[in-house]
Amino acid sequence: MTTAAIFDKTDHQILKELQTDARLNAKQIAGRIGLSLTPTYERLKKIEQSGVILRYVAVLDRDKIGKDIVALIQVSLRLHSKAMIIGFEQAVAAIPEVMECFHVAGNFDYSLKVVVSDMKRYQDFLSNKLAAIENIAHVQSSFVMKEIKYQTVYDTDSK
Repeated sequence: MTTAAIFDKTDHQILKELQTDARLNAKQIAGRIGLSLTPTYERLKKIEQSGVILRYVAVLDRDKIGKDIVALIQVSLRLHSKAMIIGFEQAVAAIPEVMECFHVAGNFDYSLKVVVSDMKRYQDFLSNKLAAIENIAHVQSSFVMKEIKYQTVYDTDSK
């Protein structure tokens, strides 16, 4: 059974409120979900202790901080030994421009989301950071023209 399965409707409401605004305190959450402070606080502590909340963060406006280029990069590895896979994953995880990295099934081995300020920074990333990683056989980049949907809030009510 997953941890989420032990949460009831009220817990899901708390999770939704926190995902929308992580700065809310227990009193503010209580007011929004129609529960008194003490039970809200206890539920919040239970949720935090379960490990469902990984961390509290601020979501930045990419355009306002000058991160104009979003590239989706497909990567194929030359060799697929355990050591080579681990090496690639550790190297990619250490690169700050890589916002997300997924090990995928299909024509490629990995899918990366890379965010940089301009094309010069992208070329530097590609030439000096990604190309420096051993065992890469093929790289294919696609550039985001328009972001249609960006969401950080999970729907915890449905499975």
